[in-house]
Amino acid sequence: MRIEFGDLKLDERVEKNFQDVLRTSIVSTGVKVKEFEEKWGRLFDYKYNVSMSSGTSADIAACMTLYDFGAKRGDEIIVPALAFAATGNSILAAGFKPVFVDIERKTLNINPNLLEKKITKKTKAIMVVHTMGKPCNMNAIGDITKRHNLKVIEDCCEAYGATYNKKFVGNFGDVAAFSYYVAHLICCGDGGMASTNNPEIFNLLKSVKSHGRSPDSIYFDHPRLGLNFRMNELVASVGLPQIDDFWKIFKKRKDNLNYLLDKTKDLEEFAYFNSEGINEVVNPHAFSVTLKDPGYNAKKLYKFLEDNSVKCKRNFGSMPTQHKAFEFLGHEFGEFPEAEYVGDNGFHFGVHQYLSKEDLDYVIELLHNYFKKLI
Repeated sequence: MRIEFGDLKLDERVEKNFQDVLRTSIVSTGVKVKEFEEKWGRLFDYKYNVSMSSGTSADIAACMTLYDFGAKRGDEIIVPALAFAATGNSILAAGFKPVFVDIERKTLNINPNLLEKKITKKTKAIMVVHTMGKPCNMNAIGDITKRHNLKVIEDCCEAYGATYNKKFVGNFGDVAAFSYYVAHLICCGDGGMASTNNPEIFNLLKSVKSHGRSPDSIYFDHPRLGLNFRMNELVASVGLPQIDDFWKIFKKRKDNLNYLLDKTKDLEEFAYFNSEGINEVVNPHAFSVTLKDPGYNAKKLYKFLEDNSVKCKRNFGSMPTQHKAFEFLGHEFGEFPEAEYVGDNGFHFGVHQYLSKEDLDYVIELLHNYFKKLI
């Protein structure tokens, strides 16, 4: 593929980090992981940071902390119907029931106007997802969660560095989850982080990531549920230079995204593309396309781009009604019309920092060639 979602290029700084690890013979959590956590927190004003094996692990761990605040197995966590399946999976893996809420077609984010009707006595938290790097409406969501005394988990896997009302995403809820998968701005191959400004949740996250072990008692004492979510030294070694380079990476990807948006303004009659409000800075995760008319044939456009070496991914689809994995929850097609529409008519491709202007112009030409046939 000419246009991939991301790329990983290792330089001499990573080589030096690897040599440091080899000299210590500590490959599990050690000084590199600690340094990664500290630098990550300074980057985005997060007080407490607990490294994880993946973004999914961070989501699961965040959910598991709820038990110490009175949650019971089978209680409910609200989540958008349209998001990467890791969000729904993490709620189930932690022992809770996902309660899905439809999205807004233009933003791809959870619709705050639909939230309160899904809140029950069993609702313990809302997991918001800043999809495609666009911040959710955290003012409206915050008002609702305060009124109902609910925890907020922010899935920021696609959004770190994004701001809402001049504050970094991840600082609005009780705990935030991040991913370092190849498509994201910091790529370690894998890995994740859970960040919080709450010292109690910080200690819970440290326990949950190590099988629920108590750090203050005898070694094999497990007062809560947990799993092995540890990041290792090699993963941190790959990510550390990218933390140092983060804002350079962010700017290059944002320039790429803005260039694509500028050169496709004449195609806005056909599709919704990424948008940025006056009170937000959007993370340049990917270039998103949601067709305004099903007749424009998203599957055909998807295949056209793939056949011309542009790697595409569906805009996730409706978890409860378009993915068989969630069929057992008993939802029926039509319950989440906006998520289902986007699942059928939306996709995205990469804007990573190693793409050249020629690469971007190539994609722009392909999009124009396709849509010209519809005029």
